[in-house]
Amino acid sequence: MRYRLMGAMTALLAAVAVLIAPQPAMASHDPDPVGIDISWPQCGSRPPAGQAFAIIGVNGGLANDSNPCFLRQLSWAQRSTGATIQPKVALYVNTANPGLQASWWPASNTTRQGTSIYNPYGSCRNAEGAACAFVYGYSMAQDDATLRNVPDPLAYRWWLDVETMNSWSRFDFTANRASLEGMVAYFAGIGADVGLYSTSYQWSLIVGVVPTGSPLNGLPSWLAGARNEADARVRCSSDPLTSGGTVSLVQYVKGDLDYNVSCL
Repeated sequence: MRYRLMGAMTALLAAVAVLIAPQPAMASHDPDPVGIDISWPQCGSRPPAGQAFAIIGVNGGLANDSNPCFLRQLSWAQRSTGATIQPKVALYVNTANPGLQASWWPASNTTRQGTSIYNPYGSCRNAEGAACAFVYGYSMAQDDATLRNVPDPLAYRWWLDVETMNSWSRFDFTANRASLEGMVAYFAGIGADVGLYSTSYQWSLIVGVVPTGSPLNGLPSWLAGARNEADARVRCSSDPLTSGGTVSLVQYVKGDLDYNVSCL
């Protein structure tokens, strides 16, 4: 009986010692790094520091104008931490197919800067349709790379911002696609990477079904429309905008800024 009591006391003391001994701290989980995209609407504000990557808008809201504070925003972007597989700095440009209502519309297979180009849609004759839309898109991309103060344009990935707020044909999906394909042709020609930004809904309204053989197929997708960071990470498993592509980024809004999670 005595030995049993002593054994019980020993076990009790050991248990108390375990309870009062210092316990190792639980490992903390740092938030996954996110990126930020900004453009002309943020010209009057200072974006936060510490972003993993940044995407800067080259235009001032339309495909044929410039972001007035691009160089200042680019300088901020270059201080990104690079904590994801995404490039520390990328660019995005507005896209459109405005047709004859545009401030400049091609009359031949010659860009606004006077460059003669190969046109897979045939000859542009100062008319609406795929042939002239291709030249228009090519011209806008050429202007973006050469007239918007972008240093070393082939060093960046260029995201094509495809949204219904810009000017598009309501009925000619082929012409809308041709404008985007013209932009892809220019950027690919200088050796730059290209990606597509949109929502699946807006993409379907503007582009429709992308046919086999289009250079839009296989490009990486940057998807908009997530409610928050958690939702954005879930949407990384969404279908890309075109066949053969991958979802590279998903955007969400927090406060008055656009944030982005990397899906790679």
